[in-house]
Amino acid sequence: AMINYLALLGWNDGTENEIFARDELIEAFDIDRIVKSPSVFDMDKLKWVNSQHLKQMEIEEILDLVEEQLNFMDMINEGADAEKKRDFVFASTAVAKQMMETLQDAATNAKTVMGYNLPATFDELADGSEAKEMVKQGNFYGISMKLMEMHEGKSFPMPNPGDLLAAFVDGSTKKGIVEDRQTGGDETSYPQEYKATMKSMAKEMKVKGKNLFHPVRLALTGEMSGQDVPKQLSLLAMAVGDGSAVNAVAAGVVPIEARMERLKSFCESIPEEFRVSKTNAGGDKGKSEKGSKKDANGKKESAASSAAADSSSPAQDDPLSSYEGPPITALDIRVGRINKVWTHEEADKLYCEEIDVGEDEPRLIASGLRPYLSEEDLDGRMVLVLCNLKARKLAGFPSHGMVLCASNEDHTEVKLVSVPVDAKIGERVSVPGFDFEGEEGKPFAENKIGKKKVFEKIAPFLKTSEYGVPEFCGRPLLTSAGVCTSPINNGSVS
Repeated sequence: AMINYLALLGWNDGTENEIFARDELIEAFDIDRIVKSPSVFDMDKLKWVNSQHLKQMEIEEILDLVEEQLNFMDMINEGADAEKKRDFVFASTAVAKQMMETLQDAATNAKTVMGYNLPATFDELADGSEAKEMVKQGNFYGISMKLMEMHEGKSFPMPNPGDLLAAFVDGSTKKGIVEDRQTGGDETSYPQEYKATMKSMAKEMKVKGKNLFHPVRLALTGEMSGQDVPKQLSLLAMAVGDGSAVNAVAAGVVPIEARMERLKSFCESIPEEFRVSKTNAGGDKGKSEKGSKKDANGKKESAASSAAADSSSPAQDDPLSSYEGPPITALDIRVGRINKVWTHEEADKLYCEEIDVGEDEPRLIASGLRPYLSEEDLDGRMVLVLCNLKARKLAGFPSHGMVLCASNEDHTEVKLVSVPVDAKIGERVSVPGFDFEGEEGKPFAENKIGKKKVFEKIAPFLKTSEYGVPEFCGRPLLTSAGVCTSPINNGSVS
């Protein structure tokens, strides 16, 4: 990774490619492609290059290196059982692999997972924080009380001590999984048992999507974001089991029993006004005002029976109900207009664009669209621009943002997302069902978008419908002038 990065200081191969193996660099290097502009050593870029190389490696290739980091932080007991130690190292690597920029990240992430940062009282949460605002919505209290009730009654599923790697291994291939959205094990394993419990809770408490998953995550892990909860609980189980390989003191392990005690203390401190769901109160308002509605035969149907019928309807397959990633409001997607476009002198696939997004000065953005679109396709077009990306140089060109496009499955066809002609330059794109105006709706800072891999986590859920409408979890991307569109049906948006 270091050799790869150093080679990019003042050189590129004329394409968008920035990741090279050593042999590929030797083959691609041409002294005529050394750029004239001065180089700047960027530690963030070096870490990004390193992360790309780590992603290309198999879990097994880096286990020994991750074990070194865990030992360096004194997180493994001396003389620990070899098999239990290997399982812990494997799980720590697998759960962190997609977010790792350095090998040390696997160890620090494991320590975060095994710890529990939920404060003892509501007042200790930072004012304006994502966690405090979520608790104020009212779902957290009821869901937490249910979780504690289930834990006390031993009905809440916990990892099987005899198969703690289930969450990290594909049940059919027996290979390690690294994508957070992938579920480990088979239909009888712990991850499926946890998933079934969440569905049951959603139906019983009449809450779903982020209104369920965010409270559950905070209650069980003490964090508002992170990896898949079953994976986190499985890693925790490795740290508290009999003869564990983990040095619980050095790793800051907080067992599930201690978590429930702190959660109880926290819930007792939540003000009464935040113990009732504002979401359900608002959503049921219309029903309560009408009292009841008639069924197909003209008979009156109570609001309760109506809700029960709705909960068993196909709407339960709503993709948002199982989404656990960052909120779509984290992205600052704005309407822009391409004022000027030209080809990059040294990169064969790049266009350079000057785009007005409603700021004092137009943005400079590089896009790898030359294989798919002509300059005429871009010049003067209204486009969607992801604006809260950190500025970085692409083949020496300072690029600050990304033009959103739709592509087909094999990426042989790429088209711009079309914006309604009456949309306003600089306006922020919204999605129905999400509050883009309040404090919670503010886009994430550029550094957080990059460091937390926010766009990478949201991107798999940005798709075009069968009618070519760009959507997030089935909800269209909207401007003040209407819905955005695309000539590509059933594609992806990035």
